[in-house]
Amino acid sequence: MNLSYWEQQSWFANIDFAIIGSGIVGLSCALELRELHPEAKIVVFEKGTLPSGASTKNAGFACFGSMSEILQDLETHTPNEVVGLISERLKGLSTLRAALTDQRIAYAQLGGYELFPDTDSAVFDKCVKNLDAINELLFPIFSANVFSVVDTPFGFEKVAPKAIFNKFEGQLDTGKMMTALLEKAASKGVLILNNALVKEISQKGASPVFTLGNLTVEAKSICIATNGFAKELLQEDVQPARAQVLITKPIKNLAIKGTFHLDCGYYYFRNIDDRILFGGARNLAFDAENTSQTGLTSIIQDKLEHLLKTTILPQTPFEIDTRWSGIMGVGSQKKPIIKKLYPGVFCGVRLGGMGVAIGSSIGKELAVLSSKKEQH
Repeated sequence: MNLSYWEQQSWFANIDFAIIGSGIVGLSCALELRELHPEAKIVVFEKGTLPSGASTKNAGFACFGSMSEILQDLETHTPNEVVGLISERLKGLSTLRAALTDQRIAYAQLGGYELFPDTDSAVFDKCVKNLDAINELLFPIFSANVFSVVDTPFGFEKVAPKAIFNKFEGQLDTGKMMTALLEKAASKGVLILNNALVKEISQKGASPVFTLGNLTVEAKSICIATNGFAKELLQEDVQPARAQVLITKPIKNLAIKGTFHLDCGYYYFRNIDDRILFGGARNLAFDAENTSQTGLTSIIQDKLEHLLKTTILPQTPFEIDTRWSGIMGVGSQKKPIIKKLYPGVFCGVRLGGMGVAIGSSIGKELAVLSSKKEQH
């Protein structure tokens, strides 16, 4: 990389805060840093042409956990920890909506439904049995009951006749959300460099440095916000997890509205622009899907298409428009990792598939942590 004097001075010299990753966490971190440090030089380095992880590739669920997921979390977390996780997700969604406005991100609170296969009633029975207890657990957060049993709507087939409804969940447009974040960051004087792959972070005297091609860049603070790709830069309990998605072409008179989880959340779908967006099936090939490589596999795509035909749109002809995948960051615990790694280097990773819900607040926390005077 042969830089001119102007390029070196404008983009790579005297960086106060270098942020690795231009997804929800990275841009939210940059915006909070700008509030805390109005005169600082803040540069975001993104390895892709667009954000490379899941920020522009997720399903756009503004959700905080289905009934079966909450019950599953209670097997590995204390009730207080589960309440804390859900509280953090709500706080993050509120932060995101306040920062960008509901209109800008096309937020719609249409509610969320959990559907259950009609071949096995065990999970549904467990959810119904624990419904009152979970509502009681969450009542202090919502000041209302969250979950209720309803008739399964919209003519779905091969699912139980009853579903569990959550009136507090919503959906948004991921592309509009990220466009708004990018525009806001740029308007605040944050520099964003795309196709800038950071390969190594180390120390050079009192300041951390990182390599960008054959270029060594120094910054007073480095914030790692790469989530699904975090393993490439740090040694923490966070692993990549690929999620595959497809979307139909527009369907005339599509009645389905809302967000839907099916089969313990292994499948999820929603309406968008008169289409059905459908993702999941990682449970068919967990080992193969624990990868940082984007791509598609026939075992998962065929299963998604089969469920579209037999369960979601059984009486409706449809065509697949496009398919894609995104990379999440998961680990043995669902609590995000927000920490100082070593002098001047910090991370905000392991969002556990809840990036839309918690990305904004994690970014803010990362900014605050990296701003503490005693860190420098």
